[in-house]
Order: sequence, then structure tokens, then C-alpha cells
Amino acid sequence: MDAERKDETGKTLRRGWTTGTCAAAAAKAACLALTGHGFPDLVEVTLPGGQRPGFSLALEERGEGFARAGIIKDAGDDPDVTHGALVVSTLRAGPAGAGIRFFAGEGVGMVTRPGLPIPPGEPAINPVPRQMIAAAIREVAGEAADIDVEISIPGGAALAEKTLNPRLGIVGGLSVLGTTGIVIPFSCSAWIHSIWRGIDVARAEGLTHVAGSTGMTTEKAVQAHHTLPETALLDMGDFVGGMLKYLRKHPVAKVTVAGGVAKITKLAQGMLDVHSKRGLADLDALAAVAEEAGASAPLASAIRTANTVAQAFALAESEGLDLGNRMAARAWQTAAAALGSEAIALEILIFDRAGKLVGEAPFTPSDHASSLPLGERKRRT
Repeated sequence: MDAERKDETGKTLRRGWTTGTCAAAAAKAACLALTGHGFPDLVEVTLPGGQRPGFSLALEERGEGFARAGIIKDAGDDPDVTHGALVVSTLRAGPAGAGIRFFAGEGVGMVTRPGLPIPPGEPAINPVPRQMIAAAIREVAGEAADIDVEISIPGGAALAEKTLNPRLGIVGGLSVLGTTGIVIPFSCSAWIHSIWRGIDVARAEGLTHVAGSTGMTTEKAVQAHHTLPETALLDMGDFVGGMLKYLRKHPVAKVTVAGGVAKITKLAQGMLDVHSKRGLADLDALAAVAEEAGASAPLASAIRTANTVAQAFALAESEGLDLGNRMAARAWQTAAAALGSEAIALEILIFDRAGKLVGEAPFTPSDHASSLPLGERKRRT
């Protein structure tokens, strides 16, 4: 198990349960009722790591040919969009020899694009949750069980609009997720996995250019800059390294890293995780770059004492100093080291808060790290 996580006050953050765990527990409870054992007061399921948590039921329903159970998802202290959602499993006897079949009920999406762990035409119930649900049912009904399982999450269609599901081609609702069964508060793994799935979808659609962005402003700006389809856009956030390392093993011909001045400055200074908690941009180093570009002593001093990187860039611009291209070139060197592939051409774009392009390192094969100079590059018009 991972070490406990704490918030900024030192309080230990409470872990929770994935949607897949809740669906598996609800399925086991429904299977018990379907096979004549009644609904349990507490239902236990086995997680991939061997733990056996217990859950109380929020919904119990038995009808002609079906049994239904529901569990309220508790995501612990993680800001999970599905925290508090009701996860419902409805079980019916299936055709002889069919085994365990999965269906999407209300609020669970359907996969419509290739490249995801589940093929198009299937409900968005990921492989590990399927294994957990099947194991929970077989624990009650035996290895040869023929059961149809419908998973639903009432209100899930609205919740899914707050996720990346629409972009990934999962329509109509949420995905049933989880690889360990446990939600670790503020874990970066879920975000990084969503970046990976976006790359998988782009590759499956045959796209030759993807763009990772640090935020919404830069995403809109890079999409307009290159006229990219939505499936080419990766919500990279702070995890530049997580995206680039996956692309190194799963290449796309052209990769753009787009970000604001502060995030790309940190990338230029060697940080592949550009979250503020991982460190701040070094204004002294930024001032040194400005001096190399010909900044006056007063300008260099002002950059060193600037409140923000954005202010430092504004000061440089006010004196006609092109800081953006120089920082883009340095960011390219950091990113290229993570890619290092002749099959991948890398580009860096820097945008200001208004979405204006203020720095660029043009497409260059990422195994040519030493060939891109750290001075000014001519910006495309």
C-alpha cells in the first residue's frame, strides 16, 4: 500500500473506493438475492490487492427475474466527481453458456471510439472492474454462472460532462473505473491514465499530431493555432513528463507541448512536473537568460524581483526583448530528453493569459536535442 497522504495541515487524508469496487459489491449483493439468499446486511468483495472491504446497501430491490442493489460511492477525501453517487447493479439470469455479460444502464457510457481498453459498442466498464464484478458473482453463483449484469449510476450522464469521457468517445454517461479498487486522495495516477487513454484514442484514429496543454486557455489557443480536432487535444495539466514518457513508447509523429509562461518556464528549467508544489520558477535563472538576450542591468534586476513569471515576461516585452522564444527553446531541450525519438517531432508553444502566442520552438525530431540552439528562433507568422 502507498504511504498515507496528508493535506497541508498534516491531517491524514481518508481513502475511498472506486466505482468498480462499488459496482462489484452491489453485484455480489444482488446475486445473493437473485439466488435466494436474500440481501446481506454487509457485503464484502475482494480487491486486486487482496483486501476485503465491507459495504452497506443503499438500495435493495427484488422483482420478477431480477435483483438490484446499490451502494453510495465514498471517494474519501478525494475531490472525485462521482463521490456520493449511487452505483447500482441489476442482475438477471443469462442464456445458458453465455457466462457473465455486461450492460450499461442509466448514467453509464458506451464506448464509440477505438483505442480504449474496451472496444467500441461495449459499455464503459473497464477490464479490472469487470474482473472484480465477475469474481464477486462467481463467489456466490459458482464458476459456471450465466448472469447478465447491468451497471447504472443515476445522474451519471450529467456528471460525465465534467469528465474527459465525451472527448474520448464515451457517450451517455460515466465510465466504471479502478485498477486497485481504492481511491487515493489527490493521486496523480487517475489524471495521468486519462492522458494515456487520450493518446491511445488519437493513435487508434490514425492522428499524426497531438497537443498537450497545461490549461483551458492554452488548449483553445493551440487548437486554433493548428486547427486540430478535439481528439488530438490532451489535457496534460502539470504532467508533462507523464505524457511525454508514454508517447515515447506509443509514438505520434508530431507532438506539441503548449503552456503558459510560468509552466513552460519551469519546463525550461528542467521540471517535467510543473505543479507549483513541485517547485517555483527560478527568476534569477530567468534574468540570466534575459541578460544573454541583451537585457539591460535594470531590466535584469526587475525580472529577478518580479512578483510572477508573467510580470517578468511583460517587463521583457516592454523593452522589446524576446524572452519567449528563448524559453521555448530551453523547454524543448527538457521535453526532447524525455522523448528522444527520431520518429517524433516536438514543438513548444507559449501563450499568454489572453491566448496570444509569445514563444515558439518549432517542430524538430526529438532525438536532435543538441541541434536546437538556445537563442532566439524565428517565430511563424
